[in-house]
Amino acid sequence: MIKEIKAGELNTEKFIHEKVEMIRSAVGDGTAINALSGGVDSSVVTMLGHRALGDKLKTYFIQNGLMRESEPDRVRELFRKLEVPVEIIDASKEFLYALRGIKDPEEKREAITQTFYKDVFRRLVRESRAKHLLQGTILTDVDETVAGVKRQHNVFEQLGIDPQKEFGYRIIEPLIQLRKDGVRKVGSALGLPPELFDRIPFPGPALAARIIGEVTEERLETVRRATTIVENKLKDTGAFQYMAILHEDRVTGMVDGRREFGQQIEIRCWDSLDARTATPTQLPFEMLTGLAAEIIRQIPGVVSVTYNITSKPPSTIEAV
Repeated sequence: MIKEIKAGELNTEKFIHEKVEMIRSAVGDGTAINALSGGVDSSVVTMLGHRALGDKLKTYFIQNGLMRESEPDRVRELFRKLEVPVEIIDASKEFLYALRGIKDPEEKREAITQTFYKDVFRRLVRESRAKHLLQGTILTDVDETVAGVKRQHNVFEQLGIDPQKEFGYRIIEPLIQLRKDGVRKVGSALGLPPELFDRIPFPGPALAARIIGEVTEERLETVRRATTIVENKLKDTGAFQYMAILHEDRVTGMVDGRREFGQQIEIRCWDSLDARTATPTQLPFEMLTGLAAEIIRQIPGVVSVTYNITSKPPSTIEAV
């Protein structure tokens, strides 16, 4: 049973001290690696790990081909300013191959999990001779996985999976007692800039979690471009999270006076505290119509844009 530390009760100085000592004790005289995605959780873990281990922690950005536009270089530059070196590992072909032909949401998540942990991380552990992997699992990840809402790619022990036996290394999870609001407080206390600790959440499976059906390079490019538009347009709304979802079925549209079977983008925008529950943000209708018009104008083949108005539950924040 994981003992939750609620954000309102969190002493960030005490928490950071305890987790730094925990990481040092677990790694001992060895070395560790961690994967930085640029999201809130992985950014906070990276700073905790480097405060604990310094040069004994090797930080990687895994370019899985599923990330937002220009994300690897942007994240590396942000952490360069924090004096944390980040090495970009291009594994995009491995992930796209693993996802080939898969449509089922849980099978997609499992394919991504296996590629991360059994293939990419195992290889990096072997090459670096590290015995530990630091990662940013938070309590909401565990809750959703155990409850069967969706399998989060970074949850193992609670499912009876031993990473040491399964993958060949141990996993350290310093944030597992916290939810997103608590993680943000720790990030601020660690000196992360707001553009990192106050960033909207981004799923571990990345844009694969925003494609209903098979993940292909063409469909990734469509949802990537839609994501850029949505994030730019909604960044000042104060919402907890916002995204573009690419649907699987073709829908009927009209282009230049002729019928066209095109693609449908669903916009989701959420008000939430910790992602356990969420309500759709009541965006002005003029903002939604303007957003739809820009998506249609900039992304060839998209003929329909919708807005999700269903709360969580029964909906979920991500579509897949």
